[in-house]
Amino acid sequence: MSCCGKSRAEAKPSNGMLTVSRPVYGSVLFEYTGRTALTVIGPVTRTTYRFDGPGSRTAVDGRDSISLATLRTLRRV
Repeated sequence: MSCCGKSRAEAKPSNGMLTVSRPVYGSVLFEYTGRTALTVIGPVTRTTYRFDGPGSRTAVDGRDSISLATLRTLRRV
């Protein structure tokens, strides 16, 4: 028995258009735990992030945060 498509028609908004939500990438705060200074270039946004010394904090774009979290001298705050 084939489907009549009724359930698919009910899932659409009344205007007939589907809405797609954009992912929201906020900023993530990182703290530097190394001994000197550190400059990192985000692999996704190509943004340069500068940590001036131990304890310095910088807001990082969420799209770059996954890669930066793999660095031993950076700690997500």
